[in-house]
Amino acid sequence: MLEEKIRTRKAKVGIIGVGYVGLPLALTVAKAGYHVIAFDIDPVKVNSLNSNRSYIEYISDQAIAEQTGADRLEATDDFDRLSEPDIVIICVPTPLGDHNDPDLRFVVGTVESVARTLRPGQLVILESTTYPGTTEEVVKPILDTAGLDAGSDYFLAYSPEREDPANKQFNTRNIPKLVGGMDEKSGDLAAMFYSSAVEDVVHLGDAKEAEAAKILENVYRAVNIALVNELKVIFDKMGIDIWRVIAAAQTKPFGFHAFYPGPGLGGHCVPIDPFYLAWKAREFGQPTRFIELAGEINRSMPEYVVNKLADALNAQGKHIKGSKILVLGVSYKKDVGDTRESPALTIIDMLQKRSAKVAYHDPHVPEISPTRRYPELRMASSELTDEFLSAQDAVLIVTDHSSIDYSRVVSKAKLVVDTRNACEGVKTHRERIVKA
Repeated sequence: MLEEKIRTRKAKVGIIGVGYVGLPLALTVAKAGYHVIAFDIDPVKVNSLNSNRSYIEYISDQAIAEQTGADRLEATDDFDRLSEPDIVIICVPTPLGDHNDPDLRFVVGTVESVARTLRPGQLVILESTTYPGTTEEVVKPILDTAGLDAGSDYFLAYSPEREDPANKQFNTRNIPKLVGGMDEKSGDLAAMFYSSAVEDVVHLGDAKEAEAAKILENVYRAVNIALVNELKVIFDKMGIDIWRVIAAAQTKPFGFHAFYPGPGLGGHCVPIDPFYLAWKAREFGQPTRFIELAGEINRSMPEYVVNKLADALNAQGKHIKGSKILVLGVSYKKDVGDTRESPALTIIDMLQKRSAKVAYHDPHVPEISPTRRYPELRMASSELTDEFLSAQDAVLIVTDHSSIDYSRVVSKAKLVVDTRNACEGVKTHRERIVKA
C-alpha cells in the first residue's frame, strides 16, 4: 500500500523540524507532488509558513507560497497529527553536551512523539546527523514501544542531510541522497521515496553505513581544516603567507584538494560530528587521537585570533582593554545568516571578558540572541558608516561576506585584522592589514 502511495504521490509526508535542513527538504518534497505537513515546536516558524513568509533569507516567500497555494504544504505544532503522514522524516538538532558527548534529547523527544501515534504502514526516516548505530540503538527501541514490528508493521531508515546553506550550485534536489534501512524492505521504501523527489539516490547496505558515511564526510573536513589551521600558525611564525602557499599547492592538477584556514569552525555539523564518532568509538575501546587533536586545534583558533589582535594593537601602543573593536561578520560562513557554533560568538565573548568595547556588523544577522553557551550575549548589528569605521581602534574580519566593500573598510579603519584573506584584493593602505 505504501509503495503504491509513493508511486502515485498520494503519500502524505510529515517533516519534523523545519529549519535550515527541514524547510528546503519540505519544499523539495512538495514540489515533487506530495502533500507535506511541516511539524515544529516553534510557533514563529509555523505561523510564518502558514502565512507564506520565509524565515531563511535565501528561501523566498514566493517559494513557500507556490507550495501552500497548491495545497502541498502546511505547518503545525500539533504533534498529535503525526498519525496522518505515511512518511515521517526527522530533521532535529543533534548538539554536543557539556563534555563533548552526544546530546540526543531532541531526537529522543521527537521519536517518543512519533511512537505515541505510530500506526501500521508508516515509514520513519531519521535525517539528523549522529553516530553510527543511533537508528538501531536509540530510535528503534523507542518506536517498538508502540507494539509494532519494524520491517513488517512499520519501516525505519536513515538518510543523512547534506544541506549547504546558500550554495548556488548544489541544493536538496541535486545533492546525491544516501539511504540505509534497518532492514531490506525499509531501505527499499526509503530509496523509492527519495528517488521520486531528488535526482540521485545512493542505496547503502543498512542504516549504520549511511550514518558512518555522513560522519566520515564531516570528519574529513574537520581534520583537513585543522591541518591548514595548524600550518597557518607555523607559517606565520616563519613569516610565510599560508594563503599564498595554498594557492601555489593548488596548481598541482592531482593529489591535492584545497582547504582554507579561519578563525575556527562553525555550523551544525563539522564542529560537532567528529566528537560524536569519538564518543561512540570509546564504547569499542578504540582511541580517536587524530580526530580529537583536530578538534583541539580548531577550537583553539578563536584564542589565536584574539592574541593576534592583541599583538596588532600593542604594536600601535594600545591594549585590548578599553579598545573599540568592530567584529565584521558573525555568521559561521559567508553570505548566510546562520550563527550556529560560529567562532565569532566565542571571539566576542573573549574580547568582552578582556574589557574591550565590542560592536559587530553583519548584513545577514541583524541581532545576536543568547545561546546555551553564551546566555548573556545580546547585541544588534551596527551600521557600517565611514564615521563608525574611523572611530574603531581595530576591525576584526571574522566572516568574509561578499557584500562588504573591503577596500572602503581598510581606507577608513585604523587597523584591520583579517582572518579570511578578505582583503587580498585591496590595493591601498595595506600597511593597516594584519592577517590572522
